[in-house]
Amino acid sequence: MSGINTVVLAWREKSKKLLKMTSFNIAQGIHAFDYHSRLNLIATAGINNKVCLWNPYVLSKPVGVLWGHSASVIAVQFFAERKQLFSFSRDKVLRLWDIQHQLSIQRITCSFPKSQDFRCLFQFDETHGRLFISFNNQLALLAIKNEASKRVKSHLKAVSCVLYNSLLKQVISSDVGSTVSFWMIETGQKIKQFAGCHGNAEISTMALDANKTRLLTGSTDGTVKVWDFNGYCHYTLNVGQDGVVDISQILVLKKTILVVGWERALIVFRPQNFNQFFIQSEEWKGGVHHQDDILCAAFSPPQTLVTGSYDGEIVLWNNNTENAHHALHPGYQRQLTSMVDVEAQKLNSRRSCESHGVADQATQAARNVKIDTEGNNAVMRLCFLEARKTKAATGGANLVSCGASGYVRFWDTFKKVLLAEFLAHAGVGSIIMSTDKLNQYLATGDSDGWLKIWNIEEYCTNSTESKITQPPPLLRSSQPHEDRISSLEMCESCGRLLIISSSADCSVCVTGLSSAPALIFGQASHWNIENHFSLPERDTNLIESKNQEERMKVNPLFSKEELCLDSTEHSLLTEEDEDNSTHLSTEEMNFSLKYKRRNSLKKKAYKPCYGEIIQTSTSTFGSLCLRTLKELPEVKKPAFLLDPDKYFKEGPEEDVSQIPELPLLSETLKAVFDEKSLFPKELLYRERQDKSLCQETNGEMKIKQNKKQL
Repeated sequence: MSGINTVVLAWREKSKKLLKMTSFNIAQGIHAFDYHSRLNLIATAGINNKVCLWNPYVLSKPVGVLWGHSASVIAVQFFAERKQLFSFSRDKVLRLWDIQHQLSIQRITCSFPKSQDFRCLFQFDETHGRLFISFNNQLALLAIKNEASKRVKSHLKAVSCVLYNSLLKQVISSDVGSTVSFWMIETGQKIKQFAGCHGNAEISTMALDANKTRLLTGSTDGTVKVWDFNGYCHYTLNVGQDGVVDISQILVLKKTILVVGWERALIVFRPQNFNQFFIQSEEWKGGVHHQDDILCAAFSPPQTLVTGSYDGEIVLWNNNTENAHHALHPGYQRQLTSMVDVEAQKLNSRRSCESHGVADQATQAARNVKIDTEGNNAVMRLCFLEARKTKAATGGANLVSCGASGYVRFWDTFKKVLLAEFLAHAGVGSIIMSTDKLNQYLATGDSDGWLKIWNIEEYCTNSTESKITQPPPLLRSSQPHEDRISSLEMCESCGRLLIISSSADCSVCVTGLSSAPALIFGQASHWNIENHFSLPERDTNLIESKNQEERMKVNPLFSKEELCLDSTEHSLLTEEDEDNSTHLSTEEMNFSLKYKRRNSLKKKAYKPCYGEIIQTSTSTFGSLCLRTLKELPEVKKPAFLLDPDKYFKEGPEEDVSQIPELPLLSETLKAVFDEKSLFPKELLYRERQDKSLCQETNGEMKIKQNKKQL
């Protein structure tokens, strides 16, 4: 290899001793190459971010160029059996290519150690379907899973994100092929689809605005697009400065839109300044406080914003002033200095000894923790427990984080402490999570397609001196997917809690709290969500006793909601549906019934028991009682029903006098109409003059004609 002739190919023929050589000229050079003997192709890993395919006998130009990497490619290797190609770039993005169509069919990122300076070795074991990638002193192993031909697919390509629109009761899913699909949650029917939203670029994440009327899609092409539900793009937000980026989350706030995923700084857009189609990002006033890339963010009204990064730090911001004030980490917490405070400190040179001691302790604690370059504490998701705001005085957890190593952590952002952490998924790397609106349940998903549902209603509600490591009660553990779960969303439909999950196996599933099997969007038959995830009938006395216990434990907030009862839906199945329902364990039925009573109060109905008094509430109207209605006395029929002939019989016809004829018009006129009585005298006078003038003119014309004839 040389700077001029980058690749030199040499071979020796059988009958000759001399080597024959040929060379390929490649701009900027290459890092590595691989040769496919069956296809007779050479793949080169270019420094210019391109993967080129060469025919050894064609030197002028490559037979194919694979575009998609945003950094220089450092390794390539063929997958001969499937006619595919692996490529790995400097920014730790692994791509799998279809050689025949020259398309990227899979992109893998965030699964490799975080290190800026590393040496990479690349080896693919085609026999066992294993790919080995070395990073200095670490070795990463990626195994190929067998494809399931009978698996129902919601998308043609891996699904990257899923959302639930509570206004339209629709599920929105996107895939790496830049396609967005819309589904009805109650039936599973696909209602519409937008293709090529970002051209050939992958859609990595989505978000809805506060009114649920606009959809935002983030792509690896460095743009965020704002759509309506008719498929019209209103704005294009440029976040990547015309470069390829990895957008992990879009957070839509009241006055700003935050985009994170590939930088240490927050990318901000302000909708009030949207006055053209292409929008450029604006400056975040708080500056940079993270030491590594920001992967996620969450907001709690009125002004608390948190961001989580790859190194495990969670930074707390004031969203109004855009200044950071604290950083949380599993190993420490430190106070941050805002941009305004920095200027103030420059003017004030005198500091007290006490402030020196506090600052030194925080700095020393941060230094004692080893810098995490491998992403063991990477924060993949953040979620505020908004329903616990009323219990803030007890000092319980109000923030949940999850990510690398399969851990879930509960934080108290008021006291800046870590209250609890537990291992939700062991040995699977990073995980994701979602919670319901009332923060009673937490759903977690891993890279093997496993989904777990936890009951966190009473978990970590009070502050403790020691960190809690015991996990909350596990309600259900299932595997609705065969590959990595890419997104989770918890919603409520028909009074039932549902977990919507998307995966790299091209499917979008709906799972309930019960043991009923998951439903897959795109399956041949549509479903009725109310019947599929319904509950079996239980003993009435047992339910009534449970209701009394629940009233004792219930929060005042829920007591007020119990006033709004509707008699349109029963919480239990009828006897006819009992045989067709799935039987649950006692623990699962308790939690499922508990959720229905607490979250579906507006749709809940109570049947009056004859001879008994049922108290429907312990709040303002708790003294109201329901009793059996007394029988009404017999009502006498009205007289017109008893004797209809008297009121409705037709009487004899009466003689109707003839209407007199009207006189003729001529008989009623007092005077005869003529021109003199109808028109003014001036008009009649002018008419006479015009007639005489016309007669004179005609006479003169006749005389002249007669003279000419003579």
